[in-house]
Amino acid sequence: MLALIAGQGRLPTILRDDYAEPLFVAALDGYSPDALVPDQTFQIERLGSFIDEIGRLGVTDVCFAGAIRRLFIDPDAVDAATRPLVPRMMQALQSGDDAALRLVLEFFEEAGMTIRAAHELKPDLLPDAGSQTATSPTGDDDEDAIRAATVLKMLGPSDVGQSCVVLKGQVLALEASFGTDWMLQSLANRPDSRGGVLYKAPKPGQDRRIDLPVIGPETVADAAAAGLDGIVIEAGGVMLLDGQEAIRRADAAGIYIRVRQP
Repeated sequence: MLALIAGQGRLPTILRDDYAEPLFVAALDGYSPDALVPDQTFQIERLGSFIDEIGRLGVTDVCFAGAIRRLFIDPDAVDAATRPLVPRMMQALQSGDDAALRLVLEFFEEAGMTIRAAHELKPDLLPDAGSQTATSPTGDDDEDAIRAATVLKMLGPSDVGQSCVVLKGQVLALEASFGTDWMLQSLANRPDSRGGVLYKAPKPGQDRRIDLPVIGPETVADAAAAGLDGIVIEAGGVMLLDGQEAIRRADAAGIYIRVRQP
């Protein structure tokens, strides 16, 4: 049986609706997915017990999908099954989000479960390389995308974010802990007129079975409201949710979506 560990957003619902076999849906307390009622909600302080419980239910495969923010552990709420895991958890949390996520995968794998990536369950979440919209980027846009890719690669070891906005070689905004949508909304009152490229890609060395970047119709709407010229995502590294609607909105706004080979 597959267990879908769901975070916020539409991705868990999309995966559940497209999955042909029965699955078990669980959500971390405080991070319920959109339009999807989980079979179980659990707390990070009971992670050990939760893994034991789904193992007894017959779960053999686990897929993580949806957004969560950095977790904090309440030492007083940790149960007996989770207590042996806490030293590793605390060390990983101090090392950054990527280390914490990799450790969570390790806990499930140590229990004999196989980690399945969201795009493994639904391959069409990863669009083919090339322009997806009626509008295509210009040569200057391509240069800005290259600049953005270089910036994200340099910031990778700092575990900052997965996207940035660049215009004429200058970085206008960087994604941090509040995510891409917040970053784009922060440009609503930008002091210049308009223009720029939103570039999104996985962090260098990121485990692509979990926390793969995502864009969707809301990203397109926020990019258009921020006055950007378009969106460029790394081929094979960024999922496109509700692709037809995202492309329709981009065409209506006169901006482009391009999937770029790294």
